[in-house]
Amino acid sequence: MLAEIDTEQLWTATGETLYMVGISGLFTLLLGIPLGVLLVITDKGYFLESKVIQTVLGVVVNIFRAVPFIVLVLFLFPLSELIIGTTLGPTAATIPLIAGAAPFFARMVETAIREIDRGVIEASEAMGASRLTIVRQVLIPEAIPAIISGFTVTLVSLISFSAMAGIVGGGGLGDAAFRFGFQSFNDGMLYACGLLLIVLVQIVQWIGDWISKKMDKRI
Repeated sequence: MLAEIDTEQLWTATGETLYMVGISGLFTLLLGIPLGVLLVITDKGYFLESKVIQTVLGVVVNIFRAVPFIVLVLFLFPLSELIIGTTLGPTAATIPLIAGAAPFFARMVETAIREIDRGVIEASEAMGASRLTIVRQVLIPEAIPAIISGFTVTLVSLISFSAMAGIVGGGGLGDAAFRFGFQSFNDGMLYACGLLLIVLVQIVQWIGDWISKKMDKRI
């Protein structure tokens, strides 16, 4: 079995997977936190209450969460080609990865913030804190351990999504497992790609849990 494993191709595919997950994870973080915060503060009883904004954001998030990822990849092919210039490769795959993960993470951020005691927010308002200050110094810091846990789950999902994206030309371990493993009847390559995906998930989960616990002790 070991003789059938193309180590060069395997490490290239691993690098592509890390690239896809890293880029899409970064943009998921940058988009998901503000979106999750907006889902909370525009809700009834919060300081930026707006039924229209809250409804629109909720509908958009739910639509992207409801669409199966493989369908989302196919649906966003034109957008990938418009932005990247191609629908193939790891860079093009980051577009549907972000579109699939950011709304998912936003809901986790929303849940984390809603768990904060409303009395803390009301006390900050009574002290004259601005809305931006409340978001930056109260909501996000109080929810940070739960946000980190949610981001860890999202990264694990992104690893899984990246494997599916590979099957339709996105590259990475999913592509290597499909083309050089399954289609080539190479069990060694197929199992090696699967094992590396499991290892990546375990590493991400361990690091995320460790950081979350450390932050939880500081608060």
